[in-house]
Amino acid sequence: MKYKQVQQIAKDTIKFLKQSIHPGMNLIEVREMCEQKMLELGADSFWYWDIGAFVFAGDETIVSVSGKQYTTSDRIIGENDIITVDLSPQNNNIWGDYARTIIIENGIVVDSKDVKNTEWRNGLIMEDILHKELLNFVKPQTTFEELYFHINEIITKYGFINLDFMGNLGHSIVKNKDDRVYTEKGNKRKFSDVAYFTFEPHISVPGSKYGYKKENIYYFENRKLKEL
Repeated sequence: MKYKQVQQIAKDTIKFLKQSIHPGMNLIEVREMCEQKMLELGADSFWYWDIGAFVFAGDETIVSVSGKQYTTSDRIIGENDIITVDLSPQNNNIWGDYARTIIIENGIVVDSKDVKNTEWRNGLIMEDILHKELLNFVKPQTTFEELYFHINEIITKYGFINLDFMGNLGHSIVKNKDDRVYTEKGNKRKFSDVAYFTFEPHISVPGSKYGYKKENIYYFENRKLKEL
C-alpha cells in the first residue's frame, strides 16, 4: 500500500465511526470498533505503541498523554458529548495518522457547522483556521521551528492554548516512531527534508474542560503543500 491508501483507511474509519457511534457506548467499545474497522480495511497493525485508536470524551478531551501511558477509559458517551479520536493504522510499515473531534448533540453526531454548543463549535472553527494557516504559511524552506512559533502565536492570539504534553504540533512520518522529528522549538530542519508530516494542534481555551484535535498528513507536490 501507498501512504495515501493507508491514510484513507483512517479517513474511512472516522466516517464509519460517525455513522455508528451513539450515546450509551463506552470508549473501550469505540476503540475496539475503530481498530477492527481499520484491520478490515487493510491495516495490518498499528504503529503507535500498538494502539490503533486513542479515544477520549468529555473532560478527558483535554488530556495529552504518550502512548506509553495511555489506557482507554470505560467512560459512557452521553446524549450531548464531545469525543476525540486519533487513529494510527499501518500496512507494511507505511503509516496513516488522522484525528478528529466528534460532537454528539441530542443523541446524534452533528456536522461542525451545525453544532449548537458555542464553545464546541468555536473549538472546531479554530482547528480549521489553524489548518488553513498551515497551508498558507509552510513552504519547502520553512523550518519546523518557524511553524511552531507561528502557529502557537496564532493559538494565543485567538485566546486558545496548546494542550500537547510536549508542546509540539506534529511530526514527520517515518518507518520507526523513534526517528520522528517534531514541529517544536529548536528543530531547524526544513519541511522539504521530510516526505510527509502531520499537523495536529491539540487546543483548548484557558479554564475549559474540553479540548479539540484535528490531524492530517501533509506533503509537497510541485513545491505546494497539500493534504494527503
